[in-house]
Amino acid sequence: MFKKILIANRGEIACRVIKSAQKMGIKTVAVYSDADRNALHVKMADEAVHIGASPAAQSYIVIDKIMDAVRQTGAEAVHPGYGFLSENMNFAAALEAEGVVFVGPPSPAIEAMGDKITSKKIAQAAGVSTVPGHMGLIADADEAVKIATQIGYPVMIKASAGGGGKGMRIAWDDAEAREGFQSSKNEAAASFGDDRIFIEKFVTQPRHIEIQVLADKHGNCVYLHERECSIQRRNQKVIEEAPSPFLDEATRRAMGEQACALAKAVGYTSAGTVEFIVDGNRNFYFLEMNTRLQVEHPVTELITGVDLVEQMIRVASGEPLPFKQEDLKIHGWAMESRLYAEDPYRNFLPSIGRLTRYRPPVEGHTPRGGIVRNDTGVFEGGEISMFYDPMIAKLCTWGPTRLAAIEEMRLALDTFEVEGIGHNLPFVGAVMDHPRFVSGNITTAFIAEEYPDGFQGAVLDADTLRRVAASAAAMNRVAEIRRTRISGTMDNHERRVGDDWIVTLQGVEYVMTISADHAGSTVQFDDGTTARVVSDWVPGQPLASLSVDGVPVVMKVAKISGGFRLRLRGADLKVHVRTPRQAELAKLMLEKLPPDTSKFLLCPMPGLVAKVMVAVGDEVQEGQALATVEAMKMENILKAERKGVVKAIKALAGSSLKVDEVIMEFE
Repeated sequence: MFKKILIANRGEIACRVIKSAQKMGIKTVAVYSDADRNALHVKMADEAVHIGASPAAQSYIVIDKIMDAVRQTGAEAVHPGYGFLSENMNFAAALEAEGVVFVGPPSPAIEAMGDKITSKKIAQAAGVSTVPGHMGLIADADEAVKIATQIGYPVMIKASAGGGGKGMRIAWDDAEAREGFQSSKNEAAASFGDDRIFIEKFVTQPRHIEIQVLADKHGNCVYLHERECSIQRRNQKVIEEAPSPFLDEATRRAMGEQACALAKAVGYTSAGTVEFIVDGNRNFYFLEMNTRLQVEHPVTELITGVDLVEQMIRVASGEPLPFKQEDLKIHGWAMESRLYAEDPYRNFLPSIGRLTRYRPPVEGHTPRGGIVRNDTGVFEGGEISMFYDPMIAKLCTWGPTRLAAIEEMRLALDTFEVEGIGHNLPFVGAVMDHPRFVSGNITTAFIAEEYPDGFQGAVLDADTLRRVAASAAAMNRVAEIRRTRISGTMDNHERRVGDDWIVTLQGVEYVMTISADHAGSTVQFDDGTTARVVSDWVPGQPLASLSVDGVPVVMKVAKISGGFRLRLRGADLKVHVRTPRQAELAKLMLEKLPPDTSKFLLCPMPGLVAKVMVAVGDEVQEGQALATVEAMKMENILKAERKGVVKAIKALAGSSLKVDEVIMEFE
């Protein structure tokens, strides 16, 4: 077994690999850029080597710099994680030439399967069903339009060397094919150093289901069942689960056996993933093979009990797999929510800055018999940089059933405290409560169909609202008692806190009477129903864990005038708790309106203005491209919301802007 491994990556996956290596008694080496000097993976590793400037193109994907770090530290093996150099044949070959073990497949397998065009041809030759498409390279936008027309819209434009949703666009007509080709090409060049593009038919109403395979150097290959990855936004997975709620045992076996056959055909070893599109009749089509560890591997680990990183290391050292296919059963259900530094209220645009508060839920077994796991690479006080992928953490839960795993995830998300940046916790929380998701009736179009106008926060159901109202009343009573209590005075000098309150939230008004004892509070609503609230919350705590009639309620709490700001289940609520007289007067108050920004194009995220497509005096039409902003390896095209004339350009190409800075003004 190896004595020292270098991890050629950063963030949560570097931390994840370090944990397994430490468990195995293996020393670890981290590499880091300028931006990651104080990163968590650097602190966790036994050694750390600086490899260059902040942009990945000057550090993490420069093979020579990684090789220098290997030589400096005497690492015997390198784990690439995912992204960066994980599927780079030249990197694997360079390690092999140096006599250093690559913790992954051999370079010929990476070459065969890592390139999406080549892998499609191999799959077709092996008799694997594939999605119709053009496997050849595409020279320019005109050829892209011609090919897309021949295949038939809609089409998917993809980077050959792509992954993680980078360099991918869906085109529904010639104009989108032309625009998508150039954007995909630019993103592919920036992210992978390879701008080759191919086009395939976009299958509508598909499910994205992938098979985890594991192969050793002794001819053994097993599949560790499937993961459902259909909840996607901009082709980027957001929520994954294992197993899939859609597959039956026959389809699962057929997909698994096909995945293993493909792996054996290319001499694959290590962990890998074969991705499929599955239609409503359970017909499945090969998409691609990822010759690396997947972001969503924890859900597979939770239902199988197999540490995939440990097995990758053991396979790389020459050990045979310790189990056979019949040993790999499915135990329970697992969910994964990807926590991204992006603002769901601004169309999920990237957010950067300092994590002023970062308190994930406690990991391990829960009182309900579930499991919580959080894979992360950040810490409170750390910076979220504009240079890398915006993922902060992967929150995973396990339960004996799918509904139990969902409920564990709901509570874990509500417990997760993140402040200082925009993040998608509210969105994934809302998805966990969405009836369609809970039913398992999902496709890759779920987000586009259910949130066509973007995400504006969840609307809570009547039962949840009632529990929140009762909780707010009980919390307000505690806060009122604290405010009226003067240190050193007798009880009879304290102002009595009233029993009658009106709670207003989400446009609903609850009239109630509250009485308390040493064990909790009883809230009686004006319709005669009651709710028993038990909690140890005290004013000032940012998180409240309560029980309302035995149902757990977890909320993030902030004080506002006349009540609380409460966040739970994807909802961000202003909750006012008033006396009857205060409520009467509040109805007479005017509401302050937000400022009118309709005549400005504002920068929706911190980023770099890559291009301005219009000039002063130009008349623009609704939907016309105005400017391109780059942030976190993604190109974001800003378009006109309505017809108008450009009055002034406030930011030129190359300008670095903060969120809501003005790019241009309209007459």
